[in-house]
Order: sequence, then C-alpha cells, then structure tokens
Amino acid sequence: MSTKKEDQNMVDKIWNFFSSITLAVVIFSLISLTSIVGTIIEQGAEPERNIKLLTKFFGESFAPTALRMLDTLGFTNMYHSWWFITLLFVFVANLIICSLDRFPKIWKVVKEPIKPLSPELLNSMPVKKDIMLKGRVDNARSAAEAALKGIGFKANIHAEDGGVQICAEKGRYSRLGVYVTHFSIILILVGAVVGIFFGFNASLNLLEGTSSPVAYARNGKEIPLGFEIACNDFETTFYENTDTPRSFKSWLTIFENGRPVKINGKEVIEIDVNSPLKYKGITFYQSSYGFSPSKDSLFKISVTAGSGGKKEDIALRFGESFSIPGTNITGKIADFSPAIAVDESGRLFTYAQTMNNPAVFIEFTENGKLKYRQWILKRYPQTWSVPDGTVEFKDLWGAQYTGLQVRKDPGVWIVYLGCIVMSIGLYAAFFMSHARIWITLKDEKSGTRALIAASTNKNKIAFEQKIEKLAGGLNG
Repeated sequence: MSTKKEDQNMVDKIWNFFSSITLAVVIFSLISLTSIVGTIIEQGAEPERNIKLLTKFFGESFAPTALRMLDTLGFTNMYHSWWFITLLFVFVANLIICSLDRFPKIWKVVKEPIKPLSPELLNSMPVKKDIMLKGRVDNARSAAEAALKGIGFKANIHAEDGGVQICAEKGRYSRLGVYVTHFSIILILVGAVVGIFFGFNASLNLLEGTSSPVAYARNGKEIPLGFEIACNDFETTFYENTDTPRSFKSWLTIFENGRPVKINGKEVIEIDVNSPLKYKGITFYQSSYGFSPSKDSLFKISVTAGSGGKKEDIALRFGESFSIPGTNITGKIADFSPAIAVDESGRLFTYAQTMNNPAVFIEFTENGKLKYRQWILKRYPQTWSVPDGTVEFKDLWGAQYTGLQVRKDPGVWIVYLGCIVMSIGLYAAFFMSHARIWITLKDEKSGTRALIAASTNKNKIAFEQKIEKLAGGLNG
C-alpha cells in the first residue's frame, strides 16, 4: 500500500482505515462501554423493573424518560441491536485486516531459519559478550555445543576462515502468538453472533402434571422446542423453623412423538439450581417456582389407624372424604392454607401465597356426626396425630409450578474453543520468546576468541541470564 495519502486510491484508504490501531482502540472502547450499560439495564425485561433501577440513578421523575431514551437507542435489547452487531463486525474486520497487514513481515522472520551473520551484523546485536578460551577451536566448539544444549538450544555449526560460527535459535513460532490471540477473539465473537442469531433465552412455567411444546421469550413470543417437556412433580424444602428455601427441585420428562425419552437411562430427570437438564442443545435451568391451585389439584395424605397400623396413601380433591382404616371415622378436607401462621390473638391467618407452610383443615365425623376437627401442617409432624391415628399431609399436587429458564446457544462451543485458543496464544505471546544466538570461535595465539551475539524479542533480562550461563559453560 502506498504511504503517500495523495497517491492512495479508495481501496488503499479503506484498507488503511480498517488496519488502524486507533480504530481498534475506539471500537473496543465502544463495545466495552455499551456492554457495561447493557449489563446494568436488564435486557428484554418489563419496563417497570428497569424504571425501578433507573430511579436510583436519575430520580423518580426522570427515570421513565431515561428508559424511553435507552429503549429508542436499543439498550433494552442491546445484544440484538443492529448497531451492536455492526460494532462486532467492524471489530472483527479490524482484527483481520490488522493481522493481514502485519503478518507478511512476521512470517518472513518465522519462516527463515537462522543463518551465519557478518561481523558487522554480529556487533550490532543487543546482547554481546567477548571472551577468551583456553585451547583450540575444536575443543571450544565441543564446549559451545554442550553449553547451548544446557540452556535448551540446538547448535548448527558453519565453518569460517580461521574458525567456526555456531548458530542456534528457539521459539521461532512464538512470534505468531499474537495472531493466534487475534484468531481466538474472532472465534469468540463469531460464537457470540451465532448464539444471538440462532439461539434464544426464554422461560417456561410448568404446573405439576402439565407439559408444553414451547417456551416463551420475554416479549411473550412462543419458541418451539421441537419436543414436549412435562413437570411430574415439584418440591421445596426449607431450613428448619424458617421460610428460607434450602432447595427446590423439579422432576421433568421429555416426550417425543408422545413417548417419554430416556436421558442417561432415566425417563424422569431430577433438576435443581445447580443441576440443569440438557437435551438437543437446549438447557433447562431451575430458576423459580410459584403457586397456582385449581379444582383438579390433589391433596396427598397418608393415613394410619392407631399406633403401628397399616399406612394408606390417599389422593383426593378439595371437599372429598376419606376413612381411617379399621374405624368408622371419616375425614373431609374443609379448608387449606399455603402458608399458615398464628397472630398475637391466637387467630390463624395466611401470610403468603406460596407453599411456605402449607396446612389442611380436616373435619372428622363418625356415623355422620362431627367428632373433631384439626389443622394438619405439612412441615410439623407434631400436628399429624389425631385421636384415632395419624394423618400426614404430604403435598398439594398440581398446585405448584416450576419456573424454568430455557436457553439454547449453539455458539457456546465456538466460544469455548476460542477461549482455549486464546490461552494458547496468550501463553505464546507473553511467556515464550524468539531467541537467537550466534557464537564465533577463532584461533589466536593465546587460545580461542569467542564472540557471543544474541537477540530476543521479549524478556531480555531472563535471556541475558541465560547468556551468562552459556558463557560460563564455555569457560568451564
């Protein structure tokens, strides 16, 4: 490319623009700054959530206006916006053209093996050491080969008038480390773009006993899964005597063509926050839960007559009755609370609309006459005992839903590959160096004169220590 601006054609100008380091700094800064904003602003969320966030920065009066401005600029769905994708493509183009522009010169150095140099060039090397050795050139040559081997270099010997010149180099291809790093960045960006265009981030609330062939994007758009996922059951456990969830789990089944699919030999897969379900490139994460009872919800109870009697598991709807085995006692579900508590006056009340402390109120009759009534709490076994046996409230099935985060990112493996390649490139760029050593040995009356000339493209101090060790090996 021509270096004179007046001689440049349009192609030269475009090439020089995209090969500019300044452009790289500007684009990288813009991507970084906008990504910070995109991280703070919740992407695709309900406006109320971002308004609440922006109120902390701009105040209650200006927050809605700030959100409208950010939405107009595309910051509420930034990673899918045309301008952010454009920034990524410009950054990739800049990396590629910068690399192509500087690569031929570096490749020439990498491709050409080390050769003997003239005395003038040897004297121009940044690292030099001139020493006198005892003995003749042949002895010094053997010592030089051994000393080079001791610091990890292989000697190449070239005969000269009155002596020899020994050449050695290591880490020639480490000069390509920066280009490997550039390539890794391109891989990561390509993986991100693949994920943006061909993946999705959605959610799905599944009530126990229901299934769905779709997930839902944040804007409510249905996203077909290509199969059906069902929630068999959901369970929340709490820390003792608190309403703090210790864990919440879902039991899920995948269906294709109406038949359950076995995953790792199982049809029913248990998932929790740290153990998602993965199938056909789609990952289902346990993210939330909720309470949504209906007339079809089933109360699951276990009934035992007396002490040590046979236990019977029963499932019934609200208002339905059951019998305590071996007795004339009949129980009827008369009331239910998902979270029951007692106030200071002793009155029972429901304090939450999630199953934090579920309880069922049962009326017990004998031969049609009311005998007693009692609240049975799921989390408190001391409430399970009744005069005629034990009634354990196990669950209200079909009343809870599991909140799943559904993700598909086909570009994630490209990103992982890019990270591995980047590690290799960064290691080569920062921890490896292209080091070259020349040793000339010439006979003189008092022995052999050895001139050590060397260069390295990085880490000069450590390299000079190796040269000192090399010199000591020649003298030793």
